[in-house]
Amino acid sequence: MTQWQKSSFSGPGDGNECVELACVEGTLLLREGDDPDRMLSVSRQGLATLLARLRVNRTW
Repeated sequence: MTQWQKSSFSGPGDGNECVELACVEGTLLLREGDDPDRMLSVSRQGLATLLARLRVNRTW
């Protein structure tokens, strides 16, 4: 069973307004709560780059 971790920036509770991350056999997976069957596989470096870009370009 895949253990998903919800983003701390996501909405409260178990709603669908969230982004989740999991690690399966060394591969990182991202998904949105409103479409949990659709996953994106990313490398650690790719995720680090994405997060760095989001921090720089914050609009929230």
